[in-house]
Amino acid sequence: MKCANYITEEDDFLQEKPLIIRDVGPSEYYPSVTNAAETVVEELVSSGQLPAGRRLFYYDSDGTMDEILIKDGKFDGFAPGPR
Repeated sequence: MKCANYITEEDDFLQEKPLIIRDVGPSEYYPSVTNAAETVVEELVSSGQLPAGRRLFYYDSDGTMDEILIKDGKFDGFAPGPR
């Protein structure tokens, strides 16, 4: 599957805070972060940006922030983000 097109919104050097990404599309060329969550998590884990225990939040294409849940380095579902 082709990976979503996203940018890193917030990332701290020590990786103590959650990683926050933003879906930038465009949807006619790329799957959304929501639809490609498994691939996005795989990419971020393999690049070292998402070590064990670090949380991942994302802004979807509508600008809503939600959380991508991760278990054992793999996508494990979604949770509502802070409102």
